[in-house]
Amino acid sequence: MKILLIEDDLHLAKTLKDRLEGQCFAVDMVHDGEKGLYTAKINDYDCIITDYLLPKIDGRALVEELRAVGNITPIMMLTVRSELPSKVELLNLGVDDYLTKPYSFDELLARVNALLRRPKAYSEQTLQSEDLVLNSSKHECKRGDVDIYLTRKEMMLLEYMMRNPGAVLTRSMIMEHVWDSDIDPFSNTIETHIMSLRKKVDS
Repeated sequence: MKILLIEDDLHLAKTLKDRLEGQCFAVDMVHDGEKGLYTAKINDYDCIITDYLLPKIDGRALVEELRAVGNITPIMMLTVRSELPSKVELLNLGVDDYLTKPYSFDELLARVNALLRRPKAYSEQTLQSEDLVLNSSKHECKRGDVDIYLTRKEMMLLEYMMRNPGAVLTRSMIMEHVWDSDIDPFSNTIETHIMSLRKKVDS
């Protein structure tokens, strides 16, 4: 699953990105509202996490613009208490949830997972195809009674494939949903991961 993180505090943004990626999310990170709005419009995300006060375009204007053009991606707003609008105001803007700073990563993760369980987001944590079972939340994969060790990226790749059974998944689709925007589109990283994954699950 893929998250867009819009946060102008560079240290906080890097920390959040690293910890979310440690939970098997692909994360694109930008540091101002203008770039965040553009990135959200041209890419497909499962969730957007944005700060309220941002350079160039603030969180309020960003959310209003996304909702105005029909973007229904779940949005979580991060604020400090002194700048916090009323909850009603945030909900009327189109924000799905918010957290006040400082907050714990565990709470943020729980709220993100809750957003992803809503309609239009992925609801099932355990996926099964014949005797192949994947539980992404527990980072577990089994073929019958045999545990299969997968890297974080292999886990994300298998989850995307199992959530789209029978679909023809192009290289660009896999790159968009499983890798972040920093990947070199001309590298063979995707093909290498697919080959490694097939060897593990088919052996």
